[in-house]
Amino acid sequence: MKLSFSVIFVFCLCYAICWKAAGCNLVFSSDIKETVSKPSFSIFKDIDIDWGGHFKVRGKASCPSSDSLFAAVDDKTWLDSNLEARFITDCYFKNSTRLEVHYEVILSVGDTIQNIQKMKSLFPKMLPEEIFSSNIPRDDRRLLDLTSVVSKKEDYIFYHRLDRLALSLTRNWGTVCVGRQTVTWGHGMLFNPMDLFNPFSPTDIERDYKMGDDMLSAHFNLSNLSDFQFLYVPRRNPLNHDIAWDHSSLAGKYHFFHGMTEFEIMMARHYESYVAGLGSVGYLGNAAWRMDATWTQGDSGDSQKDYFSLVVNMDYSWVWWQKNVYGFLEFFYSGIGKSNYSDAIIDSNIPERLNRGELFTLGKTYLGCHLRMELHPLFNVLFTSITNLQDPSGVFQPRVVYDMTENMQVLLGATIPWGAKGTEFGGFQIPKTPFTYRSAVEGFLWMSYYF
Repeated sequence: MKLSFSVIFVFCLCYAICWKAAGCNLVFSSDIKETVSKPSFSIFKDIDIDWGGHFKVRGKASCPSSDSLFAAVDDKTWLDSNLEARFITDCYFKNSTRLEVHYEVILSVGDTIQNIQKMKSLFPKMLPEEIFSSNIPRDDRRLLDLTSVVSKKEDYIFYHRLDRLALSLTRNWGTVCVGRQTVTWGHGMLFNPMDLFNPFSPTDIERDYKMGDDMLSAHFNLSNLSDFQFLYVPRRNPLNHDIAWDHSSLAGKYHFFHGMTEFEIMMARHYESYVAGLGSVGYLGNAAWRMDATWTQGDSGDSQKDYFSLVVNMDYSWVWWQKNVYGFLEFFYSGIGKSNYSDAIIDSNIPERLNRGELFTLGKTYLGCHLRMELHPLFNVLFTSITNLQDPSGVFQPRVVYDMTENMQVLLGATIPWGAKGTEFGGFQIPKTPFTYRSAVEGFLWMSYYF
């Protein structure tokens, strides 16, 4: 049975009230790791609390292609806005035990929410559920349901959730952590086949916080040059909400050094698949290179039983025209990808991985490029490009970031898909329909305030 969100929320509220009653003086600053003064009661003398968070306002305009499925619902410009508040609490007990809590409140308003509901009703089961997603976190697979919708209408949704709720214990031999937390494996910049647990999408620009998952993790220090990490992620079957072994993950990763090169060996059972991974990090002059390779034994429902995936990247920073510049190149091969995208979206294994949030592309080979130029210490220009090498087609993401004050940042940018008809990003035919699937051109403006 799922744990009620209201129980968790009341617990956190009582925790904050009791802490305030204990005499703790809260001190907010731009540094999230600002330690507040300890309370006067002796029972709390070995407790430190760090407070922080952010407020974000996002605006977005989307222009769907005239022959796309999105334009069939609404061919005008889609306008959306999003307000988000995130409150972060880190509570340390005697420097060995840590309680981490991240609480989010989000209001999303605009045409996307309304039009996605129209698409679901007009074209049920035409595309994978992830295609129709309105970017609202779902806890139907997680152990705990910590997301609650406060209010929802045709053109807006207001919800709150706990994105972190984890208790960790640190000893000389390592750390054990239980609860909603994040773990990132692998070394990919845009694509990351070794990261099986809520990876970022390659087109995600905002990567401040990875979405948390309910798990048990343990990190063991084997020596100065090696360590081992263990994970168990229990999940529920979204159809009956029971915890199911064939929906859960069990994984281990051994990390060690050999000379100046790092290596990682991973073994995992992920849903019904077995995954083996090998990663490495090294240096070539002043540049750093990384490589991850995985071999996945498909489950019984996969049309393609086994497949290989690979990501290789290299990054480098330099000074150009007296300006700091940073860039990287990344190659990605997806063994599960297809050449016919119309077939890919109705294949049994690709839509399932799209729904689980661990696959974001349909093709096989991709080249990612990124460049950041610091025109001023407070003003940066960034360019990210992802190209499907088979088509070719791709997506281009130019943007500028301006740090207005020590605590406030403004981001202005766009996401521009390109390619001929029949390509992945240029638009391909949806089977048995007159529509194409093509992502819309988007422009966005974000303002963030950190405390």
